[in-house]
Amino acid sequence: MCSRQYPGYRLNKMKKVLVYLVIGATLTLAGCSFDKRRPQLGTSVLEKLPFVHKMTVQQGNIVTEEMVDRLKLGMTKSQARFLLGTPMLTDLFHTNRWDYTYTLRRGHDKPAVTRLTLLFDNDDRLVQTQGNLRPDPNRAAQRRPSNLLVSVPDWQDNRGFFRKTLAKLSQEPAE
Repeated sequence: MCSRQYPGYRLNKMKKVLVYLVIGATLTLAGCSFDKRRPQLGTSVLEKLPFVHKMTVQQGNIVTEEMVDRLKLGMTKSQARFLLGTPMLTDLFHTNRWDYTYTLRRGHDKPAVTRLTLLFDNDDRLVQTQGNLRPDPNRAAQRRPSNLLVSVPDWQDNRGFFRKTLAKLSQEPAE
């Protein structure tokens, strides 16, 4: 006798499918609601201890006050690029806007973020600067130009024993 012939077979099969669907949906929703991830990726309890070394991390374009003080309104894009380097962020939709962002995180300190935005007109001339760093003519005037004096020592014969002996044996002219 085949089990499919009794009248409640289809009803029992539908009940099983419905039970499996309810259990599956419950487990899926419960799995989505329970999140074991930490609020910040890459952090652990040990990283917060004072004796654990954390590297200094630098990201972006290094832009100093001296570099920004050399900026002048009316400069071309190529002149600004020469002073500050290639911008980290260039927007495809706003080609006349350059963003220089520099982030420095030392050890356990909060990251220090420096932002500089240069805005150019349609003739590729600098029109405006925005951000944490701004050109300051007073600061530039106070900075004295420093003369760089480089002393180069005379050449000394620092060849090793074997090279000196080989040079004497082969009668090569001394360097």
